[in-house]
Amino acid sequence: MKKIVVFSGSGISAESGIKTFRDSDGLWEQYRIEDVATPQAWERNPELVLDFYNQRRRQVISAKPNAAHLAIAELQKKFEVQVITQNVDDLHERAGSKNVLHLHGEIRKSRSSINPFLVYDINGTELNLGDTCALGSQLRPHIVWFGEQVPMMEVTADLTATAHIFIVVGTSLQVYPAASLVSHAPFDAAMYLIDPQAITIPYLPNIKIIQEKAGTGVPDLVNILMKS
Repeated sequence: MKKIVVFSGSGISAESGIKTFRDSDGLWEQYRIEDVATPQAWERNPELVLDFYNQRRRQVISAKPNAAHLAIAELQKKFEVQVITQNVDDLHERAGSKNVLHLHGEIRKSRSSINPFLVYDINGTELNLGDTCALGSQLRPHIVWFGEQVPMMEVTADLTATAHIFIVVGTSLQVYPAASLVSHAPFDAAMYLIDPQAITIPYLPNIKIIQEKAGTGVPDLVNILMKS
């Protein structure tokens, strides 16, 4: 069975109505990134950080998987599929994808502020001051903040190296870690980039660019792959 690795970014979730900080000059709902998405922000004002992510969590829970998420899950009928996503929402899972690795954490989970291996599901939308882990420390969002290391990068590189087909959707391969991850795909792997912008990638001359939004480009590609 051929293996497909899908690398997804914020563009796929945006079509489900989930806003990103790039939507408005580095602001999330009028919050400065430095105030809500860094370790320093957590040290300065944990209540503000928790409130911000509670709002984001409500947004994620109310969102629904779109046609791109559903089409990616459909690939599992014929291929071994591994999804690697920069997104912290659970829309891939709710669409039916079984193997999903989150590079930047998961918004519907919390973790201990002193032991990163203590991770918990969040029931509902709220994580508040006074919610503690088994060690008694305050729980924080299970998110990789700006300025923190991305702990799963080595794992994702190894997974990418096993791909027969590598699909990039919702990210332009112009920024890291996407730009570095694609370099681990096998030389003979079929590679596709789905993006509404006209993009050229000099270091990947053989990648096929599908100039469409995720919601139309992914289903079209999946139809082709399922018939191949």
